[in-house]
Amino acid sequence: MIKSLKQRLAFFLILPVAILLFLMGLFGFIYAKEIMLDEWREAAILKLQRAAHHVDMRLSLPIELIKGFHETADSRGGYAVQEWILKQLKDLEGVTKVNLQWANDRLEHMPAPGHGFQMGRGDMMRFHRARISRVTPPYYDAHTGRETVSLVSDLKDESGRTVGTLEVTLRFDHLMQDIIRLGWWQSDMACLVDKKGRYLAHTEAMMKGRTQLGETNDPLELELMAAMKEKPFGTLLGSGHPPRVASGYYRIKKAPWAIILFAPGEKVLAPIIKFRSYYAVAAAISIVFVLFIIRLVAGNMAHSIRKISQAAEQISQGDYGDPLSIRSADEIGQLGKSFNTMVKGLKERDFISNTFGRYVDQKIAKELMSRPEATRLGGERREVAILICDIRGFTPLSETLSPEMTISILNHYFSHMIEVIKEYQGIIVDFFGDGVLVFFDPLDDPVEPTVHRAVQCALEMQKEMKVFNAEIMKENLPKIEMGIGLNSGEVVVGNIGSETRAKYGIVGSPVNITQRIQSKAKGGDVVISEAVYCYVHKDLIIKKSFSVQLKGVQDQIKLYVVENLNSQ
Repeated sequence: MIKSLKQRLAFFLILPVAILLFLMGLFGFIYAKEIMLDEWREAAILKLQRAAHHVDMRLSLPIELIKGFHETADSRGGYAVQEWILKQLKDLEGVTKVNLQWANDRLEHMPAPGHGFQMGRGDMMRFHRARISRVTPPYYDAHTGRETVSLVSDLKDESGRTVGTLEVTLRFDHLMQDIIRLGWWQSDMACLVDKKGRYLAHTEAMMKGRTQLGETNDPLELELMAAMKEKPFGTLLGSGHPPRVASGYYRIKKAPWAIILFAPGEKVLAPIIKFRSYYAVAAAISIVFVLFIIRLVAGNMAHSIRKISQAAEQISQGDYGDPLSIRSADEIGQLGKSFNTMVKGLKERDFISNTFGRYVDQKIAKELMSRPEATRLGGERREVAILICDIRGFTPLSETLSPEMTISILNHYFSHMIEVIKEYQGIIVDFFGDGVLVFFDPLDDPVEPTVHRAVQCALEMQKEMKVFNAEIMKENLPKIEMGIGLNSGEVVVGNIGSETRAKYGIVGSPVNITQRIQSKAKGGDVVISEAVYCYVHKDLIIKKSFSVQLKGVQDQIKLYVVENLNSQ
């Protein structure tokens, strides 16, 4: 009787614990499965993104040169620039051929470097616009004995008629060489497909004999085909529990291709599938110990997640707080590290935005941030080039327009000028009305190349005004002219303001002098000071010079109106 009671007590005590452990094991398996699948999704997307980035990087330079060829179609001196761009394209690593063919079947073929290729104005037809119309799938080139792909651009006149074609041919193995070196490309099941699902490259073990994604009517492959048309990247799971196959894809930005990764579900979930068997044995042997461990681990996990959640709420209110302390190296610890990294990135982006604004190139901003004076109030003295531009006669014009139209014109004007200034690494300090204050910082380099770059920027801004005027004149608005003043001198460079709000800029009398030089510039003129002239006079074509008495300057100073650079 006593023995039976003990057995019953043991039974009724162990049974609920066993049921609880069973349910915890079951739901824990489901929960862990979802976590591992989510982690696989993230890892797969990161792998695919990196691989796609390698291909995009290989394509970006020829594409940018082709775009440069397009953009110089109507520019002054465009023939010489286009000839230079074609030569640069031919010299690029991986490029096997550059063909420029006009509609009259006259073919211009780029020879190997050093063969004295020249192209005069008579050899180059004028076109109005162009774009990269297609990227061909890999095909075997008998001439090179390798697979190649081509970037094809249609050159069109003002009526939209195609007047020529620019084709740049690259080796396919050159585009793929970074991907092939990735370890997972060799070990996992992966492939490269075009937008129609045709295999361009794949791992032999899985894809041998296959030519088309979805040709076997596999539901997952068909679902992948549909998903790739809608989203640039993503992951999909096959049928089953665990899923038979997990897959991810990532579209390449600069080519109509996508990289796909496949993984067997059992491989993705192998750790918890194996653990499921051990769990049943371990639970029967040490129920109490397992309950204690689960409670301990769950408590620590909940504590860590709670800390991350509280920190996230603080961040939503603008308080970044101190970094989280990481006490483990597991997934929760990795989550804490990733959270700290995210907060650090948010702080850095906020600092860049608050200190340098939205109109400084990110590369320049990061370089400036590496300098001590950029991260504290105050600064240091050094010589810089200063540019101030202003629209001529805009105040009377704005009085005839509605406030909405006035702001629209100014925003359109600034968008053109900002792009040119960023291209020449100018740092925009401020906008005042329809004017812009910019400086060019040599940092630790000599000031002469920086001054030269500032002059180039000013001339390019005046060229861009022609494009801007052509656009607004289509809206029946009058032509607008801009004057630019350039000066160089020693100023204080650094953060100006308070601890709560500071701005990276410049202070000094050369800024005021630049403003007065700008006031002497007529519409369409670039007027430079004697200081700028001394640095770059050998490279300048001067339209005229004159002496003026500027306010705040005791003696008359000599100013120069720049017509162009000798190299342009």
